[in-house]
Amino acid sequence: MKIKEMGVAERPREKMKALGPDALSNGELLAVILRSGSAEENVTDLSRRLLALAGNTLTGLFSLSPERMAGLKGLGPCKVASVLAALELGRRFSSEGSNLDKKPVTTADIAYEMMRPHFKGLKHEECWVMYLNNSNYVLDKRMMTTGAGDQTVIDIKKVVRTALDKEASSLILFHNHPSGNPHPSGADIEYTGRLHDALKPFGISLLDHIVVCDDCYFSFSDDRMRCK
Repeated sequence: MKIKEMGVAERPREKMKALGPDALSNGELLAVILRSGSAEENVTDLSRRLLALAGNTLTGLFSLSPERMAGLKGLGPCKVASVLAALELGRRFSSEGSNLDKKPVTTADIAYEMMRPHFKGLKHEECWVMYLNNSNYVLDKRMMTTGAGDQTVIDIKKVVRTALDKEASSLILFHNHPSGNPHPSGADIEYTGRLHDALKPFGISLLDHIVVCDDCYFSFSDDRMRCK
């Protein structure tokens, strides 16, 4: 069925105009982004197929590579670009400074919630560092290294050098486990000890090393896993 043959209340753009974007399903919102379907199917059916390819979750959609999207019949380069742009705007909105950034980082929960948007849906490992002043307020959050797959190497010298440049009093190390298991590996434990030792001569504290997954984390400081 073509979009024009659908009832006005069932057309995604008209429905959004009448009821607002929060009244639309994920598939309908995606249909608004895609704008049009093809000669063989309407845009609503195309959006449903794209969501199905992503496991019917937004996290899965974010994790889809441009190549996999482009492999779906009916999705040309312009439609893929529109979806990627919308997803990136969503990520930037989630990670943009909030009231949470204006409070001191005093617990692993606070630190995790600040950094969670940066890691959500990633299929590769990234290492981030949160630099804090002597009152535990955030000076900077910075990605230090990224891995091509399920591991990344922490550049200890770069972390220490940046801490000195920022005049940080302490820092928190973060990296993610795309596998979904936040328990630290032997290498994670080794790197934590090495970074602690490297910071100590400069009077800079390593407050925590948090291993992040989408819905849980492991805190070296708490020495336990927490589920959200």
